[in-house]
Amino acid sequence: MDDNRLQAARAAIGEADREMARLFLKRMEAARDIAAYKRERGLPIVDPAQERVVIERNLALIGDDELRGLYVRFLQNVMDVSKIYQRRLMEGVRVAYSGVEGAFAHIAARRIFPEAQAVSCLDFQSAYEAVESGECDVCVLPVENSYVGEVGQVTDLMFNGTLHVTGMYALPVTHHLLGLPGAELSGVRQVVSHPQALSQCAGYIRRHGFETVEASNTARAAQSVKQAGDPSLAAIASMETAGLYGLQPLAQGVNDSGLNSTRFAVFSRAENRQVPAQAAGFLLLFTVNHAAGALAQAVGVIGKHGFNMRALRSRPMKDLPWHYYFFAEIEGDDRSEAGRRMLDELRAHCFSLKLAGRFGPEINLKEGGEE
Repeated sequence: MDDNRLQAARAAIGEADREMARLFLKRMEAARDIAAYKRERGLPIVDPAQERVVIERNLALIGDDELRGLYVRFLQNVMDVSKIYQRRLMEGVRVAYSGVEGAFAHIAARRIFPEAQAVSCLDFQSAYEAVESGECDVCVLPVENSYVGEVGQVTDLMFNGTLHVTGMYALPVTHHLLGLPGAELSGVRQVVSHPQALSQCAGYIRRHGFETVEASNTARAAQSVKQAGDPSLAAIASMETAGLYGLQPLAQGVNDSGLNSTRFAVFSRAENRQVPAQAAGFLLLFTVNHAAGALAQAVGVIGKHGFNMRALRSRPMKDLPWHYYFFAEIEGDDRSEAGRRMLDELRAHCFSLKLAGRFGPEINLKEGGEE
């Protein structure tokens, strides 16, 4: 290559660099808008499905087979920079959870929003109201356990509150019996934990003849054992909690089911409108008219329009004794034509009907604990 061709190539690269700088600024402006959208709706920064769409869409523009692999690396680097920028923009996000540091809701919140500030709240309602009031941006609350079922208090908040569910996450559960350093299993007389954790370990507790004491969450249980200084008192909690409060495991994996898992929902003030239609799910909360067969007719409408219910549960209404509302988790897209028709017809059979949330595929948060 002679000097003229070298200079021409360098000039072409310089021109391409200037154009890429302009496009980089344009892309970062769009990333800023995306960060604002995610913050408002409580969505995580990392979206693997969307990243695959970007790569597949743009790879079709590269005809040179030798460059296609390099272009994938280029796109991945660009998206990594975009995520770094979004994290900086979202560092001020405040995520409410029930309990103290080490509670399993805290573990879930940190895994869903590693870049955010986790805010401890006294209970489920306090965390929920912190988002309603604007004190926090989102909250992470448990909605269901695979072993003991729904968390009724949170379902009631969905029915009575104003927030939207924007994501569902599964946290596998392993409970441990934690005691003071030097304590022994044979000396334990009482165990303290959240009622659901006690229920999930009921067989182990019964076999050992332990008395039980309820706590507002598992981390507070561990904290109380540390503060009591009593070797006959133990907590049921996660291994992360043991490290936080200076406890030692007296027995590991004491939950009755090895398949124990808790689903956590993210709640925000704005609904999630960007869920892919082919992977969507939504929540309906409704009461039916006081007429024979009204519930059966309502359920029939959902199936008639091709929607499958993953769950259907009833809950008592606090202000109307012996009256109930219903919770339905449904596969599919409520925004589709079939969804709109289903909702329109369902209203004729329901005294009240509320769309409580819309979300994409459930994400597994890997091994952890349970609230």
